[in-house]
Amino acid sequence: MRNPFLTSGIGWSSRRRIAVAAVVLATLLAITLVTAVITGPADRPSSHPGPASPSRSAAPVAAEPSSGTSSVARPPRISDPVQFAKAAAQMLWSYDTRTAGHDQQLAAMRTWMTKEYQYVDWVSVSAQMPTPALWARMADQGQYATAAVTEGHYPAAFKQALAEDPSAITKAHIYAVTVTGKQTIAWAKGGGGAEDRSITLAVQCRPSKDCTLVAIAPTVAP
Repeated sequence: MRNPFLTSGIGWSSRRRIAVAAVVLATLLAITLVTAVITGPADRPSSHPGPASPSRSAAPVAAEPSSGTSSVARPPRISDPVQFAKAAAQMLWSYDTRTAGHDQQLAAMRTWMTKEYQYVDWVSVSAQMPTPALWARMADQGQYATAAVTEGHYPAAFKQALAEDPSAITKAHIYAVTVTGKQTIAWAKGGGGAEDRSITLAVQCRPSKDCTLVAIAPTVAP
């Protein structure tokens, strides 16, 4: 059974699409946000390696498990866009209906988001969650998922645009990062399965600050 929680693309609201596009446009839009009007999931795995990440943190920092009943990890303190995006993707692909309710899961996911309202697109992230009714059915089956991230990289369009105008990103410091990996799902009575995953995230990494999640980004060239 394909779960809405597994999708990697969503249809953006007009307001949030415009707000995010206004920032990402300068570095990404010539190729990337031309496809911003998306209305459904778009999983597009890529095998292209990413470049070295231009930020303070050289080594990845693992996300910390969340306290309480939510199975969502707390956002890690990372200033590297690629490493943060990898942690965020792992968070989005992992859940445990045995330990978290629908509202608890959403609340924990919300802590990963940027507090800069003019850029944040919470709708695109919260749309990764199934409906409360579906979550309840998943919980009845004891369904949970774990994720293993394979790699993360800047999409080709982002790298090209950034090379052409390096100063364009300095307004909002929003980066597009594509992450690939595998999600493993299991439920009661021994059921389960695995699926390759790919997602492009918009993450904000201002100088001297930890990264935050901005949105699920539109489909981009790998």
